[in-house]
Amino acid sequence: MAFKTLDPLLHSQLRLAIMSLLVSVERADFVYIKEQTGATAGNLSVQIDKLSSAGYLSVTKGFEGKKPKTTCKITSIGIEAFEAYVNTIQQYLKP
Repeated sequence: MAFKTLDPLLHSQLRLAIMSLLVSVERADFVYIKEQTGATAGNLSVQIDKLSSAGYLSVTKGFEGKKPKTTCKITSIGIEAFEAYVNTIQQYLKP
C-alpha cells in the first residue's frame, strides 16, 4: 500500500499547532496563539507568514486602541489542507 505524502508545510510542529488551534475557533489573535503554542513572537510571526503565503490563513492587522492587533483566521484552503493532512496521518496509523 502506498502512503500519500504529508504536506511539508503542516509537518512542522508549530505550524501544525497553529492550524489545529485555528480549525477549532473562528479566529484568534496573535497573543492568544502565542500563549497557546508557547512559541516566541519572532518564530510565531515567521510561521504565520508561511501559512498565510500558502493561502492557509488570512491575517488581519489593525489596532485595538493604540495597540497593534494581528488576527488570524483559517481559510477554506487551509481547512482542506488540514483535513487532508489528518486523513493521511490516520492512514499511517492504521494497523
